[in-house]
Amino acid sequence: MDLKYWIGLLIVLIIIITVLTVGTGNNYDRIEIAGSTSVQPVAEKLAEKYMKQHSNVRIDVMGGGTGLGIRSVSQNIIAIGISSKSLDQSENPGLTNYTIGMEGILVVVNVNNPVYDLTTSQLRDIFSGNITNWKEVGGPDAKINLVVREDGSGTRKAFEDLVMDETEVKSDAVVQTSTESIKLAVKQDPNAIGYISLAHMTPDVRALKIDGVTPSLETITDNSYVLQRPFLFVTNGKPEGEVKKFIEWCLSPEGQEIVKDEKIVPIKS
Repeated sequence: MDLKYWIGLLIVLIIIITVLTVGTGNNYDRIEIAGSTSVQPVAEKLAEKYMKQHSNVRIDVMGGGTGLGIRSVSQNIIAIGISSKSLDQSENPGLTNYTIGMEGILVVVNVNNPVYDLTTSQLRDIFSGNITNWKEVGGPDAKINLVVREDGSGTRKAFEDLVMDETEVKSDAVVQTSTESIKLAVKQDPNAIGYISLAHMTPDVRALKIDGVTPSLETITDNSYVLQRPFLFVTNGKPEGEVKKFIEWCLSPEGQEIVKDEKIVPIKS
């Protein structure tokens, strides 16, 4: 078994223990949320604000990846799964999803890399291994080191859908299990390239223009930046009670303002 399996299993066990111990000695309505590490920060901000306004509600937000979130909500282990990729309803019958915002996938390089712009076609060639040296795209004579997310990651699935066009990612790419770990790997390697969420962007790495377009809230809103995907809340069937109220609040003007503050394009303004 690989490390991702054991990490996922540990998170599921934590969720189950949390669910089983809920209700002892308190009057909270509990909502358990888990899944995409890209969606996790905005879910935490929304939960924090909602709990301040609703003292009877306790919301626990955990990561683990989109795949774990979808599996856990399908098995009714949690109330809401968080996903950073679109759902194939034929593969996920019975699940209901709510888009809370649209988010950009940034292709990032080390801050000392002289390359500033790549086309979608060049990206596909780089991540498939057809282009292996930075000098082929205007950079230094150095091997390109690929950094990608693990199988089951919503960010990886979205990147492959948007960029790879069914072409396989090069098998020797370094695999990381979170957005933050990809960013750290790129920060430490002058020849690395990876992808992260716009919401996680910080000055210690540099985002590339794609097809001449700089990633931003504005270019995601007007659809000129092509690498974008939905952030979803997923429930098993139609939500009820406090879960329904929380999702409705997240889609309200107040909730959508928090979404915007987290560098995500709101669905409702």
